[in-house]
Amino acid sequence: MMIKYDYIIIGAGLFGSVFAHEATKRGKKCLVVDKRNHIGGNVFSDEIEGINVHKYGPHIFHTSNQRVWDYINQFVEFSRFTYMPIANYNGELYNLPFNMNTFNKMWGTITPDEARLKIEEHRASHKTDAPANLEEQAINLVGVDIYEKLIKGYTQKQWGRLCVDLPAFIIKRLPVRFTYDNNYFNDKYQGIPIGGYTKMVERMFDGVEVRLGVDYLANKQNLDALAKKVIYSGAIDAFFDYRFGELEYRSLQFENEILDTDNYQGVAVMNYTDSETLYTRIIEHKHFEFGTQEKTVISREYPMPWSRGDEPYYPVNDDKNNVLYGKYRELAALESNVIFGGRLGEYRYYDMDQVIESALQLAESELL
Repeated sequence: MMIKYDYIIIGAGLFGSVFAHEATKRGKKCLVVDKRNHIGGNVFSDEIEGINVHKYGPHIFHTSNQRVWDYINQFVEFSRFTYMPIANYNGELYNLPFNMNTFNKMWGTITPDEARLKIEEHRASHKTDAPANLEEQAINLVGVDIYEKLIKGYTQKQWGRLCVDLPAFIIKRLPVRFTYDNNYFNDKYQGIPIGGYTKMVERMFDGVEVRLGVDYLANKQNLDALAKKVIYSGAIDAFFDYRFGELEYRSLQFENEILDTDNYQGVAVMNYTDSETLYTRIIEHKHFEFGTQEKTVISREYPMPWSRGDEPYYPVNDDKNNVLYGKYRELAALESNVIFGGRLGEYRYYDMDQVIESALQLAESELL
């Protein structure tokens, strides 16, 4: 087969779309393939009842990286949006991240000094010098009350394990703010693309050939023959046919519902931090864009164990999986015509701005 492209890019998500845009801009011919039937990867948004629904969970763009913010704004205008989720513990509502509003609701404290003393009191009563698991680490950081009501149940649902069975390093720190500020992120820039993420990615792919519903690994030999080089953002263990075994992920399932009301919960995201509620949060999508539609769309998010065929969301970066990834990374280094990148290709959790920065850096080094 004749070579027709400079690059074949596997994955139509943020990593692939940024690299494809940059390569095309520099005169390179690219082919993008994705086994899903849509572009955008996990940031894909689908319009339902006039509301942009985040199909794979809420994505709030936030960054302090000026270059990334300027870059992404060339494709779409962003609306102002400040992420202020609410925690629901058996009907008790608390502001997140942990701040003075949270502490006032929990203990009645008013001043930062009062809140500091209260947290220290709860930490000291159960302090562990060398925390052996996530529970001990979390209590060391914020004390028993916050742990029991706002961390324990949510975390156990998220990871599918008891907190005493999770390693301490999962929670290296917990944001505690002694201000009455409910803004979840500290980043300089924050927003939601007007019209949704799909519109943004469509513009990135302007002039780029995209084939959807194509399983690259099932057609690898024929597709590889079409291009000089492969940019691969799929699962690295799948690329090597799981030679050393599967890397571990956590997956998610979403239960979507259209409701005949204009406002179901009054906030974009409400976390359910008790153990009895099976889902971790309810997303009401219209609140990301100040929607005034007569109806609303909600999604209940259920953490699930991952197996082949499921969507891999969160890499389980414990010691066992990191050692396994190291073996695959050694194999990847031997692939002279394949570059691995993105969340699945590098087996690491990326925020959106980090994915974009990573793709831009690759473009700069690759497209000399």
